[in-house]
Amino acid sequence: MRSASLQIHLAFKLATALLAVAGSVVLLMALTRLIPGDPATVILGSRATPEAVAALNARIGLDKPLIEQVLAFFGRLFSGDLGEDVFNGRPVLALVAAALPNTAALAISAMLCAIAFGVPLALLSARCPGGKVDRLVAYLSVGFISTPSFVVSIFLLMVFSVTLRWFPVLGAGESGDLSDQFWHLVLPTTALAAGWIGYIARLLRSSLLEVLGENHIRTLRAYGVSETVILLKYALKPAILPAVAVLGMGFGDLLGGAVFAEVIFNRPGLGSLIYDAIRTRNYPVVQGGVFVIVTLYVSTNLITDLGQSLIDPRERARLAVGRQ
Repeated sequence: MRSASLQIHLAFKLATALLAVAGSVVLLMALTRLIPGDPATVILGSRATPEAVAALNARIGLDKPLIEQVLAFFGRLFSGDLGEDVFNGRPVLALVAAALPNTAALAISAMLCAIAFGVPLALLSARCPGGKVDRLVAYLSVGFISTPSFVVSIFLLMVFSVTLRWFPVLGAGESGDLSDQFWHLVLPTTALAAGWIGYIARLLRSSLLEVLGENHIRTLRAYGVSETVILLKYALKPAILPAVAVLGMGFGDLLGGAVFAEVIFNRPGLGSLIYDAIRTRNYPVVQGGVFVIVTLYVSTNLITDLGQSLIDPRERARLAVGRQ
């Protein structure tokens, strides 16, 4: 029975994820039709003949009704075909596969940075609630959260690259040179992680204070267990469970935020690929790139949600009640 309940839960979440991906594709195709101007004319130039424009529209599929475009896209998708680049005929899947590692590296490094700084700040804040350190962490966290990542990107670029010249200005570093690639990754990682450092610090602090107020923690204090041991050994593990789902959503947001960082820092990746495709009205690349980002975002949230259901005892209890 428990297995059946988990399977139903998994099927519901999977169906929701598939609907979200399909809805995003339909919305994207609908929006491309609302953009002023004929994409074929923009691509070929104002002097293009009507025959050439009609041929390109047929090649891209823009001469068909929206529902046919959607069905054709999903039909090609089952065979692993995301379309072709309008300008050079390269498969969109190959372009996305070449750009994805840089975007994934940026998002993963930003999440690791947010965890590495956010968790210690939460522990410091929860250790002395209401004290000077707690207030300082609160001010810093709110500042980080309220500042958009693209503003942080421009600030870091101007200060540490242009003025102080401590870090490279643009690019992703030389291929094969890990130290150079790491050096190029520092500023965009910091810009993306800043807001999530504050968010994790505030969320985990609140969860820690809730755990620290429970009866078993009072018993440990009565037995003379140090506050540091209580925080790290007894409070951190249960307190971090509510943050698991948020971290999954955070990784999806970081993938989206990487678009701005890649454009500002001129890093090759999905963000730069989609941005350049939008400027040139290269719709197959736009659709393929956005589809991959949305799929990664939804998949990350799905895996996180299911992982929380298996890890958190409260979620397991809720599923158990639901099957009875």
